[in-house]
Amino acid sequence: MSPPRPLWSGRALALVGIVLVAANLRTAVAALSPIVGQINADIPLSSTAIGVLGMLPPVCFAVFGIFTPVYTRRLGLENVLVLALVAMLAGHVTRGLAGSFGMLVVGSVITFAGLGVGNVLLPPLVKKYFPDRVGLVTSLYVTVVSLSTLIPPLIAVPVADAAGWRVSLGLWLVPALIALVPWVSMFVRHRVESTPAALIDEAQPAMLGQIWRSSIAWALAVVFAASSLNAYAMFAWLPQLLVDNAGVTPAQAGTLLSVYAGMGIPCALLIPWLTARMKNVAVLVYVGVLAFLLGDLGLLLAPATLTWLWVVLAGLGPLFFPLALVLINLRTRTHEGSVALSGFVQSVGYTLGALGPLSVGLLHELTGGWTAPLIFLICTALAVTVAGAVIARPHLLEDDLERHRGR
Repeated sequence: MSPPRPLWSGRALALVGIVLVAANLRTAVAALSPIVGQINADIPLSSTAIGVLGMLPPVCFAVFGIFTPVYTRRLGLENVLVLALVAMLAGHVTRGLAGSFGMLVVGSVITFAGLGVGNVLLPPLVKKYFPDRVGLVTSLYVTVVSLSTLIPPLIAVPVADAAGWRVSLGLWLVPALIALVPWVSMFVRHRVESTPAALIDEAQPAMLGQIWRSSIAWALAVVFAASSLNAYAMFAWLPQLLVDNAGVTPAQAGTLLSVYAGMGIPCALLIPWLTARMKNVAVLVYVGVLAFLLGDLGLLLAPATLTWLWVVLAGLGPLFFPLALVLINLRTRTHEGSVALSGFVQSVGYTLGALGPLSVGLLHELTGGWTAPLIFLICTALAVTVAGAVIARPHLLEDDLERHRGR
């Protein structure tokens, strides 16, 4: 283990750069749904179209995250990160200038491609520049990611009302541009090695083929998928649901979406600590399921009463996300196992999570209301209880695979 040294010693630009990249990783996700009404005045958006836009983040995160290691081996971590930031810039501009639904989709795909690459690059960048402070810097950037989800809904509607929806979508190019500064400065000062750094490891092909048979892998994938599905469905649809059923204004709905996103901050801070210390982590799974149920039932049965409480409870449900990330390491013995389990859980989880916004949109369009979509989300939360029973058993992925090989 590397001996600890002052956090800023010779790596201040890297620390600032990592934090600024983290500040961009969710802005585009939460900036669109609060201003759908304004966009619809210029670009007609059906419920299905909104569902498609809502499913793009997890799809792009899954697809572009898978291919990121290939490019880092050829170009190096920092070079690929700069390209990702440029993609974010181009995507924000394209979304702001979009004159049709197709261009809005193209701009969103470009933006989310950059975000997906950034998701994958931050952990190895932390490992490269802060091997002695991995826990501290990881907690710092995860908290910043949560904040980047909270802020856009707060200002999306006021900016759209004052300057138009195009400015509201496009202004997020500014933090992406700022995030480029420290990395470009590092190149100018020759602090980045010119040779590619192969820091994102691959698991053995045999393990990747066998992992599909592992109960712990599927249980964690279900937990991750439920978090992703419900979170992205809410980011896409919560503002419209609240305007329709709770009688709030678009600005108030944007604020409530920000409250929903803000619940990720205490979850990011507390859940990893609790998971590492609890003997029966299934309790956390059941707490998440209960939060989902109470929040969604409240939005279904009494949306105009204690609306903020139902939003807070629904926002606590995605505690599954940090829980799954911590358990990926706690339920593996080897580094190869951790890499294989992480790839499986995130690829399956994000793929299934993409069904959330689209399914909610289709159900809303078919029924003309929000009862069926909320019942669908409740059912997905209940499905996690089965996974909780599997996760509760302190068995490891490698033992799971060894049992299958012995049969």
